[in-house]
Amino acid sequence: MKKLFFFLFVFPLLSGYSYGFDIKGLQPVAPYGVFSTFSADSPEKGKSALGVGAEKSREPDFYRYIFQYAYGITDHVEFIATVPYVYEWQETKTGFEDMAAGIKHRLIDEGEYMPSIAYVINTSVPVGDKDEFSTDGRTGAGLVFSKRIGPVSGHANIFYENPISGQLKNELSCSAGFDFSAAHNFRILGEIYGRKSHYSDKIDQLEGRFGYRFMTTDYLYTTIGAGFDFKNRQPEYRVLLSVTALFPVEKKKIEKVYEEDK
Repeated sequence: MKKLFFFLFVFPLLSGYSYGFDIKGLQPVAPYGVFSTFSADSPEKGKSALGVGAEKSREPDFYRYIFQYAYGITDHVEFIATVPYVYEWQETKTGFEDMAAGIKHRLIDEGEYMPSIAYVINTSVPVGDKDEFSTDGRTGAGLVFSKRIGPVSGHANIFYENPISGQLKNELSCSAGFDFSAAHNFRILGEIYGRKSHYSDKIDQLEGRFGYRFMTTDYLYTTIGAGFDFKNRQPEYRVLLSVTALFPVEKKKIEKVYEEDK
């Protein structure tokens, strides 16, 4: 816990200039996704997932904290929200990015050969500094595909988003990722993420991300990872950390076995 506290709250104070070079947008809550790649799975009806994360990027340098929430409206419909907060040290600028919220609906459950398919409808509203960390809001939609083969679950996403401001360009992002169940409480994660952002006419981000997810307890997940840009080295790399708790916490029933003396 001391190391986690240091990374989330003390480490940013020891570095220099940073800024939010991209807008995070809606993100999956672990364990219902890889890093930025959604899975078609959702929390069961009435269950919630609450997550907090941090990431640091190098060239450009910036820090971002992420607060996430997901709630199972039904077994197939999920409400999701993401609130990113950017920290700039040298210029003493801090602020919230656009707050993103959306609905994910799984239309088709996974079959023997058919992947599970879901769609996402999302919107973002400005809650902070519009000049520094915002697109002044946007709306979007996406498709999510998931398929499990043995211990490996594969996922693919495509998202389109339209900024409300007419001065910005439409966004398109595609990603593909997997999680490999190496053990009951341990998964290996991998992801390729590409995006045409709101200030470009072509793909300006192509990043590979790799990491691990640990099930610390029956209801607590810890995810660590690193991302490396393959296109223009902006950023050169980023490190990611998140912790997610699932609610309500279910207590396991302990069955006692009694032997009768003969």
